Amino acid sequence: MSGLAPQPDSRAERIGQRLKATFSPTQCLVEDESALHAGHAGAASGGGHYRIRLVSTVFEGKNRLMRHRLVYDCLSDLMQQEIHALAIVALSPSEATNETPAN
Repeated sequence: MSGLAPQPDSRAERIGQRLKATFSPTQCLVEDESALHAGHAGAASGGGHYRIRLVSTVFEGKNRLMRHRLVYDCLSDLMQQEIHALAIVALSPSEATNETPAN
């Protein structure tokens, strides 16, 4: 045994691990929506479609554009081939606490 940590099985797991290591979030959800986009021109390249919900103190005091830039910077090497589309919800803990539940 080499003593190395096991590698994640899926792209979604790799994305989640990267986000957790970078943002130390209180919530990190990564949903693979690639199957919903089968036949889509972008899906032909092999890149997946993902929806992310991330709650982290890193986002406190930052606007939506800056938060998205931070996420894209974190995943920049994966954006080249493995990720075709990324839907991002990035919240500070106070914003997540004050969210109105969906009906």
